[in-house]
Amino acid sequence: MKTLRSWVALLAVAALAAPALADAPAIGSAAPAFELKSVDGKPFSLADAEKSNAYVVLMFIATQCPYSNGYNDRMRDMAAAYVKKGVLFVGINSNSTESVEETAAHAKQHGFGFPVLKDPGNKVADLYDARRTPEVYVIGKDGKLVYHGRIDDNSNDASKVTSPDLKNALDALLAGQTVSKTETKAFGCTIKRA
Repeated sequence: MKTLRSWVALLAVAALAAPALADAPAIGSAAPAFELKSVDGKPFSLADAEKSNAYVVLMFIATQCPYSNGYNDRMRDMAAAYVKKGVLFVGINSNSTESVEETAAHAKQHGFGFPVLKDPGNKVADLYDARRTPEVYVIGKDGKLVYHGRIDDNSNDASKVTSPDLKNALDALLAGQTVSKTETKAFGCTIKRA
């Protein structure tokens, strides 16, 4: 009994000492601002990106996660297609287990034409309460969150996608319509936090 009480007390202390994650920003609320460096050393500011683009898509991605890697071609192709429509895609790697060099090599290998940022200490992932790779957040013209969740419903095979959630959200926004499904459940590997 004494040992059980000791473990309970130890767990309570650990819970108090653990850093608390922010609650995920709600749809319609202001997207948390941040500044990071891209894997090629260039500064990136969300505020600047919002000024020069109609929409910003933040994608929490990984180099080693099979789910995230299953979307590499789709992320690259969507970013290239939507940039012409004023939508900036941005990759964010928050995994403490994946270095800047590894992240840069991965982005180059897969032809990512969008900025890829490294998030040391997973500070931006914590601001957004991002849990998975891939997990996406779409920020509107007014700096508010308009979509949060998955890219689509099949990471393995693009030909078997039945719900292209991110594409549907972007197409609705660009057509001046409301997004019918503003939140979906992201699936993938957990972000490996520091």
